[in-house]
Amino acid sequence: MKLSVALSTLAALQPAVGAAVQNRASDVADLEHYWSYGHSEPVYPTPETKGLGDWEEAFTKARSLVAQMTDKEKNNITYGYSSTANGCGGMSGGVPRLGFPGICLQDAGNGVRGTDMVNAYASGVHVGASWNRDLTYNRGQYMGAEFKRKGVNVALGPVAGPIGRIARGGRNWEGFSNDPYLSGALTGDTVRGLQESVIACVKHLIGNEQEAHRSTPSMLKNSRNQSSSSNLDDKTMHELYLWPFQDAVKAGAGSVMCSYNRINNSYGCQNSKAMNGLLKGELGFQGFVVSDWNAQHTGIASAAAGLDMAMPSSSYWENGTLALAVKNESLPSTRLDDMATRIVATWYKYAEIENPGHGLPYSLLAPHHLTDARDPKSKSTILQGAVEGHVLVKNTNNALPLKKPQFLSLFGYDAVAAARNTMDDLDWNMWSMGYDNSLTYPNGSAVDAMMLKYIFLSSANPSSSGPGVALNGTTITGGGSGASTPSYIDAPFNAFQRQAYDDDTFLAWDFASQNPLVNPASDACIVFINEQASEGWDRPYLADPYSDTLVQNVASQCSNTMVVIHNAGVRLVDRWIENDNITAVIYAHLPGQDSGRALVEVMYGKQSPSGRLPYTVAKNESDYGSLLSPVIQSGTEDIYYPQDNFTEGVYIDYKAFVAANITPRYEFGYGLTYSTFDYSDLKVSTSSNVSTSYLAPGTTVAEGGLPSLWDIIATVTCTVSNTGSVAAAEVAQLYIGIPGGPAKVLRGFEKQLIEPGEQVQVTFNLTRRDLSTWDTEKQNWGLQAGRYALYVGKSVLDIQLTGSLSL
Repeated sequence: MKLSVALSTLAALQPAVGAAVQNRASDVADLEHYWSYGHSEPVYPTPETKGLGDWEEAFTKARSLVAQMTDKEKNNITYGYSSTANGCGGMSGGVPRLGFPGICLQDAGNGVRGTDMVNAYASGVHVGASWNRDLTYNRGQYMGAEFKRKGVNVALGPVAGPIGRIARGGRNWEGFSNDPYLSGALTGDTVRGLQESVIACVKHLIGNEQEAHRSTPSMLKNSRNQSSSSNLDDKTMHELYLWPFQDAVKAGAGSVMCSYNRINNSYGCQNSKAMNGLLKGELGFQGFVVSDWNAQHTGIASAAAGLDMAMPSSSYWENGTLALAVKNESLPSTRLDDMATRIVATWYKYAEIENPGHGLPYSLLAPHHLTDARDPKSKSTILQGAVEGHVLVKNTNNALPLKKPQFLSLFGYDAVAAARNTMDDLDWNMWSMGYDNSLTYPNGSAVDAMMLKYIFLSSANPSSSGPGVALNGTTITGGGSGASTPSYIDAPFNAFQRQAYDDDTFLAWDFASQNPLVNPASDACIVFINEQASEGWDRPYLADPYSDTLVQNVASQCSNTMVVIHNAGVRLVDRWIENDNITAVIYAHLPGQDSGRALVEVMYGKQSPSGRLPYTVAKNESDYGSLLSPVIQSGTEDIYYPQDNFTEGVYIDYKAFVAANITPRYEFGYGLTYSTFDYSDLKVSTSSNVSTSYLAPGTTVAEGGLPSLWDIIATVTCTVSNTGSVAAAEVAQLYIGIPGGPAKVLRGFEKQLIEPGEQVQVTFNLTRRDLSTWDTEKQNWGLQAGRYALYVGKSVLDIQLTGSLSL
């Protein structure tokens, strides 16, 4: 039936604010037909899981169990249901008569969220800033074990998308980096660590790069607004957005979450190209695809397109709908069998838990048994993970490290912990969503929890946002479903007081004033500020004026001012960075519960800072160009169907800056230590026992794609020497100029702690995939003959050694 509305009376997404639109009529049915069909390549049928590699045993057991199920029982395990038996974020149906209890899914990628007796680990962007693969793997191990002790089958992380295309993207902090190589390496390491105990769910497939228009307005009746469509070409898909997902599948990922957004105008959770074609076909994914919460928009179509499980419930699949579809032949029986087999095989392989959710109480306000998920052995990993994500970017005349100062002055709202770390009874739980330090706006008005809910659920004006700065306590995590829940918060002030006790330092502080008075006797003045970000909205700015004014006010009175920023993503500093009175600046990111303890380790020189930026910090917001802010539909343009065209291709972050010859304030990969390093002896060798044919050899797909993509084509080595006076970790980085592509792409990194006067050899192995580009005509990775420029250095711009590789 045709539905026409007068656009002059159309309300904007926010109930209280009307949008100015042209006074004309639009045929909604025609718009739906135009936008939702024919833009994304259809790929059918869904490739069936075959039990590839080490999945064989689990696959065989799953196929045997599924063969004993009725179609209704198979149907029952493919969607979630509401339960008061536990506090799982999602709970799938089970088949009790066959001993399959269902699956508990729980947030998130930075630790178990919204419950007691768990730890808050460093967030994704902090891990990315560490550039430490071993530490990333260990973090995954300990987090996975906590999920398991709570009875969780599926940990809803890590985040491979958003990758961080938009500088103001609200969820960039959940992922590791906007470079696909760095993101992919750390995603794979996290998956391997988590899956020693539980199923990792890699999210969000794919192109989920902004929060504005991310979903349909679930709190508004009769809204016709659809999710934003990420429109991208095949080459960009493979070389940028799919890259970290490929690393995750190669690592054996058991689950992947499809996204809220549309991909080339087909919803992520019914996009057959993304799920059937790329993930299950090209990458050989053996696990199951689960929807993001309420991201399912069709029934049979989503199943046929490759969706295996719908969360947290499904009006489309409940009451035996899929079983009926098999009976009337609108869905092949093999598809339902494959859905059930993928779910059960993953359960057998990674998380065969008899009583799912047993350690997650439904309500923390009701009497419940305490299930302590924490392992004392994790303490060193939690602390070191917090330490290594700190990035020192300015250190004038070796202002740091501090050496038993007599008098320190501390300023800024971010120095102290939030006043509360316990559950609340609000309809929109501020504590579990990580908002207890974000209760007021800079103008003094209170944050309305219900308004945050409307924004979060895409039911407010898409330009709306929650706080961009957390004025009510130190920031250890971002907000939303990826927030972490701490056992305690060791805030900077706590740690500085302990150090002052040891050093006999006098501390002065003012954490309330924006324009505090500074004692001129201060040896140093430290200003603690933050930049908050959350799922549900994109950041209102990259540098909040309130905090910048605070920094400027202190610096005007103190000639040795140091700034510590707990930033959930890119944070600009050009309003004050060239002030001579500002001697040191640290991007402290989101360190988790050991925030203060880790900061003192770095600022007092107990460890040299070793973090490096996993993104580019510009001098001006305008330097990010069209990739600064989300696309927001306005007027009648793309009415109901917002379009986000990824016309920049792979040129985001440092690739875009290099291509446009824009000098950033701090480049990708940049970070200072308390030592100095020399690079020498660059050597390049090629492998003689592997094919260097243009197309990747072979046709049989394994987990992660064609096995030949992982053949080592060449090896690059160099020597790094610590020429300073203290032990420090150096992150050697390899960039390659691939013919016809960006001038530099990261294709290797190695972090090593080097004692003063010592040297180490650094090795970078280059695989076929590392050196290839995606051939859209051949639908394969192409390894070009010719010269590949090699750059080894301390960052993308600080190159120490150059060479070349010829194939």
